[in-house]
Amino acid sequence: CYFPMPFDRKARIDIINEGDLPFILYFNIDYEMYRDRLPADTAYFHACWNRTARCAGWGDDLQVNAPEVNGVRNLKGENNYTLLDVKGTGHYVGCNLTVHHYQGSWWGEGNDMFFIDGEEYPSLNGTGTEDYFNNAWGMQRNSFPFFGTIVHEADSDGVQVSYRFHITDPVRFSKSLRVSIEHGHANQLSDDWSSTAYWYQTMPDETPLHILPVAQRIPDVPTYATRDGDMPSLTDDMREARESYKRRWKAYRPLRQEQFRLKEEKTARESELNTQFAAEQRRAFDR
Repeated sequence: CYFPMPFDRKARIDIINEGDLPFILYFNIDYEMYRDRLPADTAYFHACWNRTARCAGWGDDLQVNAPEVNGVRNLKGENNYTLLDVKGTGHYVGCNLTVHHYQGSWWGEGNDMFFIDGEEYPSLNGTGTEDYFNNAWGMQRNSFPFFGTIVHEADSDGVQVSYRFHITDPVRFSKSLRVSIEHGHANQLSDDWSSTAYWYQTMPDETPLHILPVAQRIPDVPTYATRDGDMPSLTDDMREARESYKRRWKAYRPLRQEQFRLKEEKTARESELNTQFAAEQRRAFDR
């Protein structure tokens, strides 16, 4: 997705590796500079990721769309999954949503609800999660500029990844906005939901933005049986192959670590040069 990201005096982009292994990163950053300051009422781009690994459902053992379930009311969005909850002035422009469904039926009967400027009841109240993503009677395998499916539940053991961008229909707010969706009708199901919400807002921010720690961001994926067991009898060739591998790795490991060190130094040096270059361009532009 592509969103304009205005900035006034400066901009900073950090990419943090919180994994166990190093990786190589390269990037291009394009930006425009203007001589005049941005207006005080400029709306700045925001994005925020959220996850509830196990939504608190009350009826996982009940069939989705059963008449008993559909008779339960949820008018104020209590216990909904929250995509966005902020204070300030701005407009909401969309989201990505990932749902890992465990019941084996249908996850998308929840209604989307938009509470604008402190509303008790949502002034925008949808008719089903698939309807919010411009689908109907389930999720289709489609991909369009403003909405679509990235991963379809039928291809991925119950994982659905969808997006919806409110470019032509932004949801505007003056004081606050809370965007939420029911996880199943009236929050029936206990599925794994995660999302990224996108919006523009005037500064300064009134709501601090946080991201969950790494342990709470790791996706729930299938596990495979371990291969531990008794070692069979080895031939001389097999034994030599294992010993040769150990010798080769022992010699290769320090060389590999040295390459990582050199690349890290090169990355730090180029990062500093990039910062200096940007500052020089700014000074030259302001003359």
